Amino acid sequence: MRCFEQPNRYWFHLLSGPATDATIQSAQFTRAAGGPVANTEKIHFKGRYLGIRERDDWEYTFRTNASGVVVLVPVTDAGEIVLVEQYRIPVQSAVIELPAGLVGDTSDEDEDIEHAARRELLEETGYEAESMIELLTCPSTPGLADEIVTIYFAGGLKKTGPGGGDSSEDIIVHLVPLESAVEWLEEIMSTGVLVDPKIYAGLFWADLHS
Repeated sequence: MRCFEQPNRYWFHLLSGPATDATIQSAQFTRAAGGPVANTEKIHFKGRYLGIRERDDWEYTFRTNASGVVVLVPVTDAGEIVLVEQYRIPVQSAVIELPAGLVGDTSDEDEDIEHAARRELLEETGYEAESMIELLTCPSTPGLADEIVTIYFAGGLKKTGPGGGDSSEDIIVHLVPLESAVEWLEEIMSTGVLVDPKIYAGLFWADLHS
């Protein structure tokens, strides 16, 4: 059973439609008054993990300790999506998420993106993947950060470790059947736990690759 009853027509149109000048035009590059944009840049703050940069009067964050971000859509042979739960200090709540992590935040600053994805999958969930399919490279929050995320589908999963994250994390792993994932998410949100919306994109991709 598919987790979305009619995914294909809507999503195919959304993902395959040609971009127009109107869809890619941004307020970052065109002033409301129609004037030219100055090519200026300065850094206001640079911390251990994050910084704040201003470019053409637009302030945004950037990571100082990593070269990228990976997000995983892991699906077991039994048709379960692997989700993680952890407390997130900025929103002061437990959050249900897809497994994810940073690239190059270890001793290997030139870490390969897929290697980082496999490392994070094992670290957070305890699973290793037989196959990894790169799905999309995209911005995470383009109005707030310059962060670019690479998303992978992970299949052929085998449990080889405990999961739970590194020494700074306390991650709970959830195996959720795809056929009831939407209902499961609604139920958990009713308890006050927050849900990262990227999960719904993950369910779409899981539907296509399962």
